Order: sequence, then structure tokens, then C-alpha cells
Amino acid sequence: MGTQPHEHHEAGDPTAVRAALGLGLLAVGGWLLNTTRPWQKPGHALLLATGWTVSGALLVCGLVLLARCVRDVHGGPDPEHRGTGDRRPS
Repeated sequence: MGTQPHEHHEAGDPTAVRAALGLGLLAVGGWLLNTTRPWQKPGHALLLATGWTVSGALLVCGLVLLARCVRDVHGGPDPEHRGTGDRRPS
């Protein structure tokens, strides 16, 4: 059945915000790399290097954030550091 407004609800998953941020960084990094297209229009070497560096940094940071969220949700190799994915209803 539906929940009533006065019922207590658990707090949301804290990894959801980090995962959304990681996806956003991946999207912005991919968009920046796609719109600058340094391989199609030659430019100054410093400008090309800056575009590649910023795009690469955004892509790597987004990927690392997503990987950490997946590891938190699905649990790590160490049983003491397992994430929320190992919760069992009591």
C-alpha cells in the first residue's frame, strides 16, 4: 500500500549524489571533448593541450566517482568495509 505522510522514511542513499555528480562530470567531459574536436581543427598547441587536459580530467574524475559508488554499493573485498548493498532486511 501507499505510505502515509506522517510515516518515518529512511534517509536517501548518500551514494546517489556522488553517482549523479560522476555522471555529470562524464557528460561534461565528453561534451567538451566533442565540441572542441582538437583533431579536426588545428589550433595553438597550448589551447589544444588545455582542452585535452580539462576534458581528460573531467572524464577521469567522473569515472573514479562512479567506480567508488559502485564499490560502495556492491561491497568491497574486505568484509569490514562493505557498502549498503549488503543490507538484509531484518
